[in-house]
Amino acid sequence: MTDRKTRRAGVGRRLARIEGQVRGLSKMIEDDRYCIDVLTQVKAVQAALKKVEGELLTDHADHCLAAAMASDDLAMREQKVAELVALLLKKT
Repeated sequence: MTDRKTRRAGVGRRLARIEGQVRGLSKMIEDDRYCIDVLTQVKAVQAALKKVEGELLTDHADHCLAAAMASDDLAMREQKVAELVALLLKKT
């Protein structure tokens, strides 16, 4: 299990990189770059965001969900599971 602070720092670095990629996309549009080149970069940003999502889901499971499951508070356990299920079922 990765230390939460380390995982969050990694997510922050990924997000900073994604921010740069998005700025690059804007520049590509301004420069009227070839559509396939722009779309390739869009796919790269989407993949990077999926990695961030995976890290955050892992963090949630390791900490928030695990703490709720270890708790004697049945309502809190049910709430945490319901939140996660609702998120996973949410349409984008």
